[in-house]
Amino acid sequence: MARRKTRNFMLGGVGIGSNHPVSVQSMTKTDTRDIEETSTQIRELAEAGCDIIRLAVVDEDAAKALGPIRKASAIPIIADIHFDYKLALTAMEAGVDGLRINPGNIGSRWKVEEVVKSAEEKGIPIRVGVNSGSVEREFREKFGGPTVEAMVESGLSHIRILEDLNFRNVKVSLKATDVERTLDANRLFASKTDIPLHLGVTEAGTVWSGSIKSSVGLGILLGEGIGDTIRVSLTGHPVEEVRVGWQILKSLELRYRGVNIISCPTCGRLEIPIEDLCHKFEAELTHIEHPFNLAIMGCVVNGPGESTHADIGIVAHHSGDIRAYKDGKFWQRIPFDDLVPVIRDEFERKWEEIKAGKSA
Repeated sequence: MARRKTRNFMLGGVGIGSNHPVSVQSMTKTDTRDIEETSTQIRELAEAGCDIIRLAVVDEDAAKALGPIRKASAIPIIADIHFDYKLALTAMEAGVDGLRINPGNIGSRWKVEEVVKSAEEKGIPIRVGVNSGSVEREFREKFGGPTVEAMVESGLSHIRILEDLNFRNVKVSLKATDVERTLDANRLFASKTDIPLHLGVTEAGTVWSGSIKSSVGLGILLGEGIGDTIRVSLTGHPVEEVRVGWQILKSLELRYRGVNIISCPTCGRLEIPIEDLCHKFEAELTHIEHPFNLAIMGCVVNGPGESTHADIGIVAHHSGDIRAYKDGKFWQRIPFDDLVPVIRDEFERKWEEIKAGKSA
């Protein structure tokens, strides 16, 4: 699929824009003032594949905590600032890689100028975030509520403030609580500018319902070539946001990371407990970053075909044995109780060979 052409810049070590891969973002759900707990959560997110992490900066203590948190972080940090321009200045002094602000709620123009001047000097990009629940009154009144047009006009008004100050390293998010407005707002905005877009359906819900809503909304936009960073907003642990985000990108073949499990939906022909096996493999293979394919098939109808197309595949046979395939060829018969450790060890061996080749 053809990506929408946008301007490009760096956010820490992560490239933003159409010349770079779509990045996966999340937000810590800890009290930023708790340096140890926040740093621990960032490590968990980085291990899960998070590219960029955003932190809420609620007061001066939270802003000052960003310094040690940034030093301990392996991924770029964005400071989420509202209303108080001084918090943005303190966050940038602490070494953050990006800001999320709305210039319109920072205050007087001179305050915005102070923030932009510091961001320009330090090479820190800014994200303007527009949510359907916080569209300014003037745009709600003009367009009859938090409509698509109101959201886009809000975003453009914030951008004009920054571009009047010759600041161009900007990305924008336009998030609604429903898929339809999220789609239409991003499409309309994308037709008007070359500014990179950060995608998300805001307040999407629980891990179950929010994952579905986000997958539909983000999947449609990404399939149309729109979107440069994504966040799946879930009421749950942020690692789940990252996992779902990666699954969306992998399903569209935009990025690849980790073992992709191909498993049959099961039916009356089932010879082994497929669902239980899938959960075990997911838990045992999370540390492997290379995009291998693992096929787990419950009978011989589609099993051999799917397994020979995967890096490793297993097929339950009516005779009672498990037949394993590797790299397109029959590999060996494996006792059921040994399946998980044998296949985990083989993937680890393959992963170590690939890492050794990269470092050579």
